[in-house]
Amino acid sequence: MQHRRWRRLVVGIGSLLALLVVWQVLTSIIAYTDDAYVHSELVTVAPQVAGVIVSLQVGDNQAVKRGDLLAVIDRMPFQLARDDRRAAVQEANAERDGGRDDMAIARDQLTTAEASLKYATEEQARLATLSGDEAVSQEQLERANELLQRATTQQATARASIDRAAQSLARLEALAARAESALALAEWQLGQTEIRAPVDGTINNLNLSVGDSATVGKALIGIVDDAGWRIIANYKEGYIRDMQPGETAWVWLDTHPWRFYRARIQGIARGISRGASEDAILPYVAPTTDWIRLSRRFPVTFTLVDPPPDLTLYMGADARTLIFR
Repeated sequence: MQHRRWRRLVVGIGSLLALLVVWQVLTSIIAYTDDAYVHSELVTVAPQVAGVIVSLQVGDNQAVKRGDLLAVIDRMPFQLARDDRRAAVQEANAERDGGRDDMAIARDQLTTAEASLKYATEEQARLATLSGDEAVSQEQLERANELLQRATTQQATARASIDRAAQSLARLEALAARAESALALAEWQLGQTEIRAPVDGTINNLNLSVGDSATVGKALIGIVDDAGWRIIANYKEGYIRDMQPGETAWVWLDTHPWRFYRARIQGIARGISRGASEDAILPYVAPTTDWIRLSRRFPVTFTLVDPPPDLTLYMGADARTLIFR
């Protein structure tokens, strides 16, 4: 009887060891996890201007292409602002053109004053030379001196006028440029009343109606990006040391069961957060499941290789991944 007990004990221990060996062998050649899911980018579309939604061009779960019109914000306030800025540009340009005309007149006056000064200087010098030989009267020389003084004053006045005209023109040029910038901003804001799709994708969880208020920076529409599909699988830390980007893998999708899809490892996370935090940059993978403490797991990203054209992926759907080593 005792011999049978020992025999059963030995057989039990041997079976357990055999199972452990088999498990170790399997885990050394197969890396499998069912802690995986389908993921893409959820692009949130937020308006750049505030206003009332007057038109909604899409419905929930509708496929859209980049540039498609999604919704329209009331354009009237922005059209009025654009027209006002356009009138301001015309006024500023008219004042700037007037300043340019004043500048041209001031330059002409300076040219005339400098020519007069040159003549008066030469004439005064000539008469001063002749006065030494008593070839001209003292009265003629005094008139030449007065003419030179008057020409000098006129030239100084012309220079001051051109300085004032230049300062005024610079101010008017700046005002015209500011008006042009304000018009460009008003036209841009008017264009932003048309909310368009930034990517190809599918409208998701639409909760928007005509008459709703749009706030700058507040998301109105979510689009699941068609170009960002991938599988995120959380692997135990004991597996990831042997993984390499580009390695072949197989993916089971719960939305399309009983078939494995070929995939490749796109990347392996180099770090995870040790604690949950809403603003953490590092990903956090909870180490407990149903009160069972698990080893740390790291996100591994997979992309499907030549998926069937009719394969529809769903963001957040469960998946399983398998790697043969």
